[in-house]
Amino acid sequence: MALMPVSDALAAVLAGAEPLAEETIALDDAFHRVLARDVAARRTQPPQAMSAMDGYAVRASDVANVDTQLSVIGEVAAGRPFAGTVGAGEAVRIFTGGVVPDGADAVVIQEDTVAEGKRVTIKEAAIAGRHIRPAGVDFREGDVLLRKGTRLTERDLALAAGMNHPRLPIRRRPKVAILATGDELVMPGSTPGPGRIVYSNGYALHALARSEGAETIDLGVVADTLEATTAGIRRARESGADILLTTGGASVGDHDLVQQALKAEGISMSFWKIAMRPGKPMMHGHLGAMRVIGLPGNPVSSYVCGFLFAVPLIRALAGRAVIHHRRERAVLGRDLSANDMREDYLRARLEVRDDGTLVALPVNHQDSSLLANLAAAQVLVVRPPFAPKADAGAPCEVLRLPG
Repeated sequence: MALMPVSDALAAVLAGAEPLAEETIALDDAFHRVLARDVAARRTQPPQAMSAMDGYAVRASDVANVDTQLSVIGEVAAGRPFAGTVGAGEAVRIFTGGVVPDGADAVVIQEDTVAEGKRVTIKEAAIAGRHIRPAGVDFREGDVLLRKGTRLTERDLALAAGMNHPRLPIRRRPKVAILATGDELVMPGSTPGPGRIVYSNGYALHALARSEGAETIDLGVVADTLEATTAGIRRARESGADILLTTGGASVGDHDLVQQALKAEGISMSFWKIAMRPGKPMMHGHLGAMRVIGLPGNPVSSYVCGFLFAVPLIRALAGRAVIHHRRERAVLGRDLSANDMREDYLRARLEVRDDGTLVALPVNHQDSSLLANLAAAQVLVVRPPFAPKADAGAPCEVLRLPG
């Protein structure tokens, strides 16, 4: 099978990826969940004109001049409105959040007044509307303020509460099962024997999926046998996973059995091998309703492919309004040689010049097994196939890594 361009591979991964089912949950549980429908305000905020300061509610026409004396006829506090009307020559003591009484059209702040029993002297001329929050200045009943596809922030939750929504319609979390293969893998904390390495891919993939709002299912590490690999794939289907991420065994060696196991289970394969670096040996297909992405085993390849392909798929299934990574403009911090037929994703540090220019400094060693360089990177520099030699200072495109 010929190498597939990255854009075509991503389109295949996302083809038919519709948002998952809607459910309604308590507001307190909705942080970082994705709205399934637009949400409109159930009330007007504030419902009436309210004071923005402590002071006196007055008629602006009564206090156009300083040193005007007014009769204090009552008091307003938040939640305790004044029942009467402010007439000529009158004022009402008011506190922040208090409803502006009928007849008043301005608030004079406390610091600009002198109180003497039931009278107050105004030391600063009033202007109609000053220090008053009009009814509906924040929002009005029926205003659509939260849109479907929004991943809810803590600020969105505060807004939803203010709109008088105790529960919200959201999308079900995508379930992502993660299965690793490899006789050479041992768990962190072990003492690796000859030829063994410490398993790391799954930790990054679980964290990456969870950071996008997915629920993850750890299927562990299975041996390099067709039986064990097939059993792991079946466990993923039994768990109800929406996505299965496999890591390792995606190539064509005698011990790379993921593709064989998937074919034995009846996968509908959309591609295998992508024209990208790192991560050429990557697979994608469907096992019934479950989507499968077979990631390479090298740690950097596994992570970069997970970031580029699994993250947009998770976002699409979660119903996010924006699913693609945003590319930013930067300049290169060092020279780069010409590229070959594969699209390159170079790990790079990011610096910001005094004028705000982003400078991407690709690390010297781009080997797909080097975890330290991956951890030190803040961006991926994207180089198209057959890109010519580029000098330091040349423009480039970057994708920011999570962090």
